[in-house]
Amino acid sequence: MARVAYNSADVDLMARLMRAEAEGEGVQGMLYVGNVIVNRAVADCSDFTEVRTINDVIYQIQGGNYSFEAVQKGNVFYQRSRESERRLARQNLDFWREHPAKFALWYFNPYAPCPPTWYGQPFSGQFKLHCFYEPAAGTCESVYSG
Repeated sequence: MARVAYNSADVDLMARLMRAEAEGEGVQGMLYVGNVIVNRAVADCSDFTEVRTINDVIYQIQGGNYSFEAVQKGNVFYQRSRESERRLARQNLDFWREHPAKFALWYFNPYAPCPPTWYGQPFSGQFKLHCFYEPAAGTCESVYSG
């Protein structure tokens, strides 16, 4: 059973974002970004109570900007997806979750060492240039069960 309901358009959209955000970090980096996307769709907490679909997550606007920088600025995001990235997106949508992004709702590249918290959320780990953050204990149980 999939972690979140999806169709082929969702797979394509998610694959494009995974590539645009983390192609330089390889398959593993793209899968971690995919974890965050799916986690946001299943989380019923924080800034994610109104997003339930992959489309909602990817096109969510926070503070006047898209949540994912690649949607706003990324020419790679607007290229066609490739089958290799679509396969990774389906893995995330169906089952794949792994530390440090297993329960993460946020990630970013600080261009410096990862801070211990980001907007009050605890650091869960780093992969290459991305730092991952999961909800503070007791604040978002849905991300752990979804």
